[in-house]
Amino acid sequence: MLRNMVTSLFDHERITTTKAKALEVRRIAEKMITRAKTDSVHNRRMTARYIWDKAIVNKLYTEIGPRFAERNGGYCRILKIGHRQGDAADMAILELLGRNGEEEEKPAKEKAKKSKKETPKKEAPAKAEAPKEEAPKKETPAEEAPAADEPKAEAAEAEAGEAEEKSEE
Repeated sequence: MLRNMVTSLFDHERITTTKAKALEVRRIAEKMITRAKTDSVHNRRMTARYIWDKAIVNKLYTEIGPRFAERNGGYCRILKIGHRQGDAADMAILELLGRNGEEEEKPAKEKAKKSKKETPKKEAPAKAEAPKEEAPKKETPAEEAPAADEPKAEAAEAEAGEAEEKSEE
């Protein structure tokens, strides 16, 4: 049963099972992912002893292993989803991190370092550009009424550009 569940986890990258089974499958799966980070004949044979589907072993070594090359463990997550109706067993979802193009979670220290480094660099040019754009707006409406539409269009484009910069941060 555990062999089938580990094979299904690597195939679908997400399975729903009881909490107790999920904990056992996670132990086995994380050891195999650690082994898959180094692709060698020995590692493939050791994994193939447990997973009998050659396509899944190949996926493990070509897609899943390299995805976690820089991570030192904790490749799976268990999400509790409540109790099963028939026997009130604790149910859980066992899934691989970073599946289907999701961005993997990074430690809080790395996030803090990146936010401190990137924030001043991105904000400084935006502040320097803003006064240059605002100055022509005040002068042109006072001089000519028909030319007032042009600065409004430029201001709308500038605001859209600033909104894109803020969304990227």
